[in-house]
Amino acid sequence: MSTATVNGVRLFYELTGDGPPLVFVHGSWGDHTIWNLVVPALAERFRVLVYDRRGHGQSERPPGQGSAEEDAADLAALIAHLGLVPAHVVGTSSGASLALRLAIRHPDLARSLAVHEPPLLDLPLDDPADARAAKEVKERSAAVAARLAAGDMEGGARDFFDTVAFAPGTWDTLPPERQRVFVAHAPTFLDETRDPERLALDLGGLAAFRGPVLLTYGEQSPSFYAPIVFRVAAALPQAETRVIADASHAPYRTNPDEYVTIIASFFAADPRAI
Repeated sequence: MSTATVNGVRLFYELTGDGPPLVFVHGSWGDHTIWNLVVPALAERFRVLVYDRRGHGQSERPPGQGSAEEDAADLAALIAHLGLVPAHVVGTSSGASLALRLAIRHPDLARSLAVHEPPLLDLPLDDPADARAAKEVKERSAAVAARLAAGDMEGGARDFFDTVAFAPGTWDTLPPERQRVFVAHAPTFLDETRDPERLALDLGGLAAFRGPVLLTYGEQSPSFYAPIVFRVAAALPQAETRVIADASHAPYRTNPDEYVTIIASFFAADPRAI
């Protein structure tokens, strides 16, 4: 077990493999174990870091209101503390949002980015139908938060997976041990919903990032993710977008071999990668 104290918070992490540094950032509700199916293959070519964000897994959950900016600052501090500068950074869901924030606040720490479906629902979307869909998802997320605030952690977790991130019935397909992990992280998600900045992003600041960026979304994901991916890509002239066939919000679990190929080939195309 390895831990590092950064920004006054103890974070759990694991380092494996050898080569250029590659850092994984998990989303809400999960922890470093979501990457278990893809880390071994990537550790054959990269020095891979997985960690638990504050309030998740084996990391410390400090009291008081948190923020996405604090999470991004933790990511930056951990990369620097472990000497992984500059790193390829992979983020999923809210972890994707944090990877993008890192590129804005600390562009020198990120060599390149691969981000999957950042839930940046406050971004302006040109198509009225897309804007309406984003508004509806925010309302469903608010309903989840209300259920959590009332003390129904399992019910709120179920509603999040079935009505926000994935499709109806998703919760019942999850192994019981994964359900327990998600319920344990419900208080942290409730805290995240109270951060007014978590669904927004400074696209102007992001445009200044000059490293390669890959933005992905799943073919079977809820439809609101793709317009957000395209909106972020429009701010990054050097960005690539890719749809992952037969995948949804968690390709690292449902399509691990394909996801490894996508990530490894994208980072290997960077002449600084090897």
